[in-house]
Amino acid sequence: MADGPIITDVPVVADAATEGTESARGLTYPLGPPPAPGEAVEAAPGVLWMRMPLPMALNHVNVYAIADGPGWVIVDTGLRTPETIAAWEAALAGPLGGRPVTRVVCTHMHPDHIGLAGWLCERFAAPLLMTRLEYVTARMLIADTGPAPESGARFFRAAGWDEARIEKWRGSYGMFAKGVGPLAPSYLRLSEGDVLSIGGDDWTILIGDGHSPEHACLWRKSDGVLISGDQLLPRISSNISVWPTEPMADPLSDWMASLDTLERTLPGDTFCLPGHGEPFTGVLPRVEALRRGHEVALKRLERTLRTPSRAVDVFPALFARPVGDGLFGMATGEAIAHLHYLERHGRAERHTDADGVDWWTLITKEMAA
Repeated sequence: MADGPIITDVPVVADAATEGTESARGLTYPLGPPPAPGEAVEAAPGVLWMRMPLPMALNHVNVYAIADGPGWVIVDTGLRTPETIAAWEAALAGPLGGRPVTRVVCTHMHPDHIGLAGWLCERFAAPLLMTRLEYVTARMLIADTGPAPESGARFFRAAGWDEARIEKWRGSYGMFAKGVGPLAPSYLRLSEGDVLSIGGDDWTILIGDGHSPEHACLWRKSDGVLISGDQLLPRISSNISVWPTEPMADPLSDWMASLDTLERTLPGDTFCLPGHGEPFTGVLPRVEALRRGHEVALKRLERTLRTPSRAVDVFPALFARPVGDGLFGMATGEAIAHLHYLERHGRAERHTDADGVDWWTLITKEMAA
């Protein structure tokens, strides 16, 4: 985001579901090896699975092409880089057979999902379909190139950042726009329960929250295929963060509510086509594992907060690996999200010192009484 990293899909919180065997997790991956950039695998009838490269540890994003009469509906696009453009050129000429793109659907506004949406829309005169909050937020962040606002510095100072790290953030402010090409100047709005007719099939829109403000999933009820974007991933947990643009947000409560909705809505045999990782079956065990992962992290966090702590002090309670400079912003955002969740539920409180730093403390039963 403009006040965070270019890519916002790298998981940080330890994922309780990454332990053990595939069968122990209740997930299966029926499609075999993923496609190379520029190639495609038929994931489901009329749906092609493609991968676009990312220049980071999470080195790919999945995109999908749904047959739509003489052309294709594209779901998500990859980051705006020369490598991704080359992969699209190969895919368009190869597995997509030179057929036109009829519509571009973006599940959410993170750069690895919308980076080339404008490029595809302009090339094929195709409309862009997104939810309102995702489209408007993307337009805002693309335009928000700086200078870095002092409110952002106060936000990170409150989390425990030193002045050197804040200066580094100031210097990198506005990175969102570097990974995203000019977005289409208009869009067609997606809302909960909308039905898109694609190639004679109906795809129902399911809306999630927490990872991004109004994330859209596409569900073909007729055969149980779900294009889940980053609302449901098989091997990693989606980043759930608070950012300076909405400093008092509680995205983890939103995320947990969205998991409950998916659990109530989706049949157990749903075939999930995710934004990262491999297509899988086992959505209900996966939802439960994701919920459990955050619950375990919150319990570890509560133990840590027996001693007053800043957001940057609680990293070891939440994260499965050391947090380097490249993930420090997202780690901070996730830590604050978990602290806000505890505060919202009456399990932790903050005190701000004279330097503007927030110190978080566990609320015990004795204190609550």
